[in-house]
Amino acid sequence: MTHTARSSAFTTLLRIEKERSYADILIDRELREGRLTGPDRGLYTELVYGTLRRQGTLDHIIAHVSTTPLAKLERAVVLLLRLGLYQIFFLDRVPVSAAVNETVNLAKQAAPRAAGFINAVLRSADRGRDRIPYPDPEREPAAYLAARHSHPEWIVAGWLAQLGYGEAEMLAEVMAAPPPFTIRANRLKNSREELAKLLEEEGVTTLPCRYGPDGLVITSPVSLPNMASFSAGRFAVQDEASQLATLLLAPEPGESILDLCAAPGGKATYLAELAGNRGTLLACDRQSRKLEQIREAATRLGITTITTITLDATKPLDGLEGEQFDRILVDAPCSGLGVIHRNPEGKWWKEPTDPARLALTQLAILGNAAPRLKPGGVLVYSTCSTSREENEEVVEKFLTGHGDFVVEPVSAHFPRVADMESDRGFFRSWPHRHGMDGFFAARLRKNIP
Repeated sequence: MTHTARSSAFTTLLRIEKERSYADILIDRELREGRLTGPDRGLYTELVYGTLRRQGTLDHIIAHVSTTPLAKLERAVVLLLRLGLYQIFFLDRVPVSAAVNETVNLAKQAAPRAAGFINAVLRSADRGRDRIPYPDPEREPAAYLAARHSHPEWIVAGWLAQLGYGEAEMLAEVMAAPPPFTIRANRLKNSREELAKLLEEEGVTTLPCRYGPDGLVITSPVSLPNMASFSAGRFAVQDEASQLATLLLAPEPGESILDLCAAPGGKATYLAELAGNRGTLLACDRQSRKLEQIREAATRLGITTITTITLDATKPLDGLEGEQFDRILVDAPCSGLGVIHRNPEGKWWKEPTDPARLALTQLAILGNAAPRLKPGGVLVYSTCSTSREENEEVVEKFLTGHGDFVVEPVSAHFPRVADMESDRGFFRSWPHRHGMDGFFAARLRKNIP
């Protein structure tokens, strides 16, 4: 198969379908191999991510135009149709004729018997693009938003229940678009303002984050491995919502900190920076291979206070031998519904039962963390999910069984997040409101007997 942006995108999408591999890993690997050059590199990345983000809408179009039901089409044929339709419907800079012809040429190599069929479907879709029917938004709002903005219907139904139609539509639209690329200045080496100037000298443009005091949004194309400032540990990649959730723990220099679900280390390294690289921070994860990511990040950033340990936080923390900590972060494993614009392939793998299943895990981790917090200490529970089942409901169940813990309203300590505070005092960020990932966090203090 000829090596082009489109053929590489097709191969990557096929691997994601077959292996459930993550797009970012496969894309990085393909670009590192250097077979794509110039504009093809950008087109390849756009085709992979764009096709994944718009998969639901593309399948809706295929189902309307194709004479063969979607479920009966070969996987390779479906992927080729998605690739072609994405270019026709969502890439203005690609002429329709080029999108059709290049897709058909690719089909002649990857699925030769279906080349004529693919040609017919693409041309028919283009001719009838203004006549493609969608569900009625008044009678079937979840089905309409799911088809229009390319999300699983059950996820959209959850947003509708929480936000109502108007905001749910805005959220669905944002979650189908590329997310901002946000970084965090390393306080140990430079301020945000100093970092912005340094990046400008490297030809990188930025804007300061609205809420996060150390955050910058990169507004120009970058390649992290080629940036001297990144190699020198001047900054870390971390979304603004994740930065804010970390800030809520507010560690002090010299304190002992426990991060129970620490990989890949964005929050752990930020906590160490916030504490001035003084004190101790124990970073835990159940998968030992992921701990290497934390150690590498700490070394690059110049952090010396982090130690790592393999630990399954869903079980009693006997490996800590009765040790207690001043601060504990429980950044719990979750459904990731608040970050599906970052890993768009993942939203098609999620199940409606995931939030309830994960809530049990989250509650178990909180229960195991509680005895390890010193009286008077602070625990922050956070997720990158939009589901109440994994957030408010988990915290309320925990509090019911742990009367020595109380909620501290986040705005009392951090006025900058006042417009992200719920009635109960929890932190809630929404992509369509705040321009960042969808996060939840609760700040809990353990009473002194």
